Amino acid sequence: MRKITLNPTEENELERVDKFISDNSDISRSYAARLCEMGLVTCEGKPIGKKSRVKKDCAIEIELPQTEEMSAEPENIPLDVVYEDDDVIVVNKPQGMVVHPAAGNASGTLVNALMYHCRGGLSAINGVIRPGIVHRIDKDTSGLIVAAKNNEAHLALSAQLKERKALRKYIALVNGIIKDDEGTVNKPIARSAADRKKMAVRADGRDAVTHYRVIERFPNRNGASYTLVECVLETGRTHQIRVHMASIGHSIVGDKKYGIKKEKFNLNGQLLHARTIGFTHPSTGVAMEFTSELPSYFSEIIEWLGGNINF
Repeated sequence: MRKITLNPTEENELERVDKFISDNSDISRSYAARLCEMGLVTCEGKPIGKKSRVKKDCAIEIELPQTEEMSAEPENIPLDVVYEDDDVIVVNKPQGMVVHPAAGNASGTLVNALMYHCRGGLSAINGVIRPGIVHRIDKDTSGLIVAAKNNEAHLALSAQLKERKALRKYIALVNGIIKDDEGTVNKPIARSAADRKKMAVRADGRDAVTHYRVIERFPNRNGASYTLVECVLETGRTHQIRVHMASIGHSIVGDKKYGIKKEKFNLNGQLLHARTIGFTHPSTGVAMEFTSELPSYFSEIIEWLGGNINF
């Protein structure tokens, strides 16, 4: 077993143990509760329950069971394939689908679907969990993603992303009215020191640049205002657009992690869609660009706001 130790401060006094563990590590709250039930969470050598309260001078010791190495298996899951050849495949990912297997999402992912569709013919550079995956989009973000079907294609696409030569345009509906017609958010991003499940703008983070352009503004709609924007990624950090837009006071509608907790719309995730992707084909050298339509739940809200979805 692997052991980790967390040292509560005065600010953590009387927090529930499972919440404290979740907020200060990569362990989910549900898994922290399970570890408590298994007697693997102790304070001064004594097991403590998930509802126990944290004491500032009592270190929390957690024993993590050895986990089996994960692997991905092919699954017959329908894919919306936009383009495919011997080197690359471009897929329109639906909201709610995880890109690759991870703890809590061992199956039903885009990788499982790609392995079945491509009969295992995917690049091996990212190992058995992420075959073919060159870049990712969040579970609750919809839209286009390109995967590599061989190692040569993977290396070529990765180089384009690293050198900022690939095109990635997103459409987002954000809270509030953005006054400027266009702008750039150039703020470094790193994992949040306060919440390990979130990313944050931090001076010691990695370079992150997002360009945005206003498509349409919706002032005073049923007591709230919104702006429809196009965001272009220059870099590709985790949750980049979500963090950047929230940092300038315009969080993405439906984003409960970085935005408003109680939305006026009944949504299953953020209104963020990877609409356009462009790259140079790794074998032919031909410039390629693909665009996908907004999902219906997104376009219906724009129409309800009185906007034009044909932009």
